[in-house]
Amino acid sequence: MKDIVKPIAVLAAICLVVTALLATVNAITAPIIREADEKAAAKARSEVLTEADSFEEITGVALPEGVTEAYRAQNGAGYVFKLETKGYGGTITMMCGVKADGSIESVQTLSHSETSGIGSRVVDNAAGYNKNYAGKTADNYDEVDAVTGATISSKAYKKAVASAFDAYQTVKEAE
Repeated sequence: MKDIVKPIAVLAAICLVVTALLATVNAITAPIIREADEKAAAKARSEVLTEADSFEEITGVALPEGVTEAYRAQNGAGYVFKLETKGYGGTITMMCGVKADGSIESVQTLSHSETSGIGSRVVDNAAGYNKNYAGKTADNYDEVDAVTGATISSKAYKKAVASAFDAYQTVKEAE
């Protein structure tokens, strides 16, 4: 009986110590990670709507599916929407700046888990697919062609942009 109980007790003690260490590390790093994420989101907002001086979060408005946050530029330059959509490899998180006239200034991918190579050509900001949406409106954004071989990712990106236009209409009507 001792041969069975002793190894179990030792393993249980090791698990408790490791769990306590992981919880401590998480408690220390969680606020740092949250602050870094907030700084990255603030930077992305100012990059997708460059004429804005500062942003006010829009609350109390039922946002369309796929729109997780909405911001209004204090100087009336437009709106920024944080978007989430399901791509081929998982969730794609984006930021979309819509100018006051209803056209897109810029779209930027914040995070994704798309397949390296073809799928990432859609969501990688450096690849330039997101630049195809600059200047597009709700009437012509669907003219942007999909990336060959990455149809699911391209459709997901386009769906997110459509959600941004829906959110734009929603917040304009709420004003």
